[in-house]
Amino acid sequence: MKIGFIGDSLTDGRPGVSFFHILKERYPTVTFVNLGKPGETVKSLHVRLTKMKLATDYDLIFLWIGVNDVYSKLLSVQAQPVVNNHEEFKEIYQQILDMVIASSRKVVTVSPSIVGEDLHNSPNQETKELAALIESISKVKSVDYVNIQAAFKEHLVNVNSSDYISTNPMRVMLDVFFYKKPSKIDELSKKRGLNLTLDGIHLNSTGAQIVADVYAASINRL
Repeated sequence: MKIGFIGDSLTDGRPGVSFFHILKERYPTVTFVNLGKPGETVKSLHVRLTKMKLATDYDLIFLWIGVNDVYSKLLSVQAQPVVNNHEEFKEIYQQILDMVIASSRKVVTVSPSIVGEDLHNSPNQETKELAALIESISKVKSVDYVNIQAAFKEHLVNVNSSDYISTNPMRVMLDVFFYKKPSKIDELSKKRGLNLTLDGIHLNSTGAQIVADVYAASINRL
């Protein structure tokens, strides 16, 4: 079985704890292909997939993209281009999904992740709007959709989180270089008052385990 994972730094697994590695350990006989790229937006992903020409022998592909189209607006430097509005997001996402569908026997789309652990903040209102768009597109295309925000919410409603969001690109890079071990990542996450993420975006051990469990549920249905 061959499974692909398309997305941004959350899929790539840096910074933070990698859910991808958890899945590799859980399914040692499955071929996993990590196609995550830090900083990726729907625009940059569309360009990348157009250039690289996806292989067409996947049994399953997870498509997890969209959080950087919200998060990057908070950063002083934008590494990748972002869409101008939700209509453009929808148009480009549909094109991406068509490419992915042509490359895999089964596709699972995933809602954008959270931007900060305060689910009521302004960025998370926008991620919810993008999630609704992706769910709608997925229904039209007859592909499975999973709402990772809902999975995170189930955990966050029972804990107290700070409103910490790392908006300094240099701070994010330092986290990549100096916090590689899950134990150190979790320690910094706790220091920042967070429960699922290292910095409001990227996953700690608990967040990575939640994502791995959600993905595993789809894998087990194959």
